[in-house]
Amino acid sequence: MSTISLKIEFGGGLELLFSNQRSYRIDVPSLVPTDNSTNASSLAGKETKPVDVNYLIHHMRDHMLKERVELFMENDTVRPGILVLINDTDWELEGEGEYPLKDGDEVVFISTLHGG
Repeated sequence: MSTISLKIEFGGGLELLFSNQRSYRIDVPSLVPTDNSTNASSLAGKETKPVDVNYLIHHMRDHMLKERVELFMENDTVRPGILVLINDTDWELEGEGEYPLKDGDEVVFISTLHGG
């Protein structure tokens, strides 16, 4: 199975949910299940699609997030107040979760939510 390599970064305190690590380099499959399931056996007999940001978010939840999923995800996407940049461009300009990831892409998640 072929994979693509990505750089993931966190800011605004979001790194606290991910082992207090601000930057990761990860490999994800180039083809993934259309339902975004992330376990290794999930491809067997399922429809596939090219890997996209929606899958990446699920992968991060299932394999990288260490605590408090509700602070990262809501309704199968990142929660409101988290800015997502794909190669330094707002993901809203790139198609949001449907953006097809490419080898070498950099995805940055920045929390704009702060207590007071």
